[in-house]
Amino acid sequence: MGNLSFADIMNKTLLIGLTYYKQDGIIDCQRQYWGTVIKADKELITIQKANGETVSIPPDLRSIKPADKGEYHLLSTGEVVIDPDYTSSWSIYPKSEDQ
Repeated sequence: MGNLSFADIMNKTLLIGLTYYKQDGIIDCQRQYWGTVIKADKELITIQKANGETVSIPPDLRSIKPADKGEYHLLSTGEVVIDPDYTSSWSIYPKSEDQ
């Protein structure tokens, strides 16, 4: 698949994985979200979860990849997502003390 556009992901199912790191580089926690893309533009990519809540990520289309077919077991929520359209993974690091 070529380069994605914001229009390509609209109304598609997106599975998001966020890994938060501590200052020493050890994983602090992991969060996973999934839902339907309801906004995708140069400001934000926003999904609406099944319960109506929304989650947003930066509008970096390079982080979004076509998902492999199958079941995705979300450790952080216990949910099972079947055949999402796309996945996006993010690593979040705390600001260094000199920032």
